[in-house]
Amino acid sequence: MAAGRAPARGPTGGEFERRRRAVAAMAEEAQEDGATRTLPSLRRLSRALPFGRTHGRLGTSSSGRPVVSALCSQESVDPEKTAFLLRKSWTLYSVTPLYRFRRARLRDYGRLLSAFIAAEKQKGLAVEVGVELDIKVALSSLAELRGSELDQAALLVQLSSRSQASSRNSEDKPVWLGWFCSVFGDDLSENLPEDFTSLPLFLSHGAESYTALVGSWFQKTFDCCFRRLAISPQNLSWMVAMWAGCKLDRAASAVELIFSVPGLAQPLDISYAIHPEDAKALWDTVQKTPGEITQEEVDVFMDCLYAHFHRHFKIHLSAAKLVKVSTAVASAHCNGIVKILHSQYLPGVLMLLTELAISQIQ
Repeated sequence: MAAGRAPARGPTGGEFERRRRAVAAMAEEAQEDGATRTLPSLRRLSRALPFGRTHGRLGTSSSGRPVVSALCSQESVDPEKTAFLLRKSWTLYSVTPLYRFRRARLRDYGRLLSAFIAAEKQKGLAVEVGVELDIKVALSSLAELRGSELDQAALLVQLSSRSQASSRNSEDKPVWLGWFCSVFGDDLSENLPEDFTSLPLFLSHGAESYTALVGSWFQKTFDCCFRRLAISPQNLSWMVAMWAGCKLDRAASAVELIFSVPGLAQPLDISYAIHPEDAKALWDTVQKTPGEITQEEVDVFMDCLYAHFHRHFKIHLSAAKLVKVSTAVASAHCNGIVKILHSQYLPGVLMLLTELAISQIQ
């Protein structure tokens, strides 16, 4: 495997053998170069273990190490109903439980939020609720996007505008999209009082000014709190390990890791691209129990990649900061920007992001 090369269309028998030898060599390189990166102590994980707590997905292996179920695909989600969520850049937020939120009042909420946005845009001038406005708001439920019966159905918020010059029958133009969801968010929802609704993950796509207005209205109306959700390098490592091991029904794009080099006068990023079949083959050699992932396995996977890069370029990537990972399943940036690319794994990606949001809330 060579760092930075583009994916091939279809490997021959000789290429399969070459990849097998390359993966074995990477494992050996990691052992030889093991002193270059210290593995984090498992004692520090406990509650802070990324993407796992105590209900089903997180357990304890025979060696006492915490484990989390591997990212799984779910075919129960209708791809046509969720296609509009794919291939968009989403900004992540965590949201505390909503107080006295009622699904039966979604139409009323839409009118109130529309009037609030219009008033804010007109610098505080009073706006009558129900009067036709430039910005229309639609709130709707997405029952498909939840992981268990304890999860609330996802809540979609759509803003659209109508030009002053357009006719009454013309279609509205979408200008902003956001949605609340909880996928296997049992830890937060199962102990909530009746008047609270748990939708801990919020994703927005569009102008930040609209995000601020929508967030402000929800906070004032439902006594909740929005916070930007960043993704740590450790969590990015978990994501790339999980996503690199996914089976896909079509040709996959390269697995790419972006590192930022600190302490330089001018910003410097390092891009490290791995053929998707090589990345999956490496993960398959590292993972001990199918369907489960441990912190140790993630560390070994990253060590193999680091050692391979160091062998070829004499650069210790462990001294740089991992800021972005990209795979055929999804991409994620440390500043809390994600793009989901594959409908088959949409619920699984949302499960991981829900875990992150809940960890920040708690």
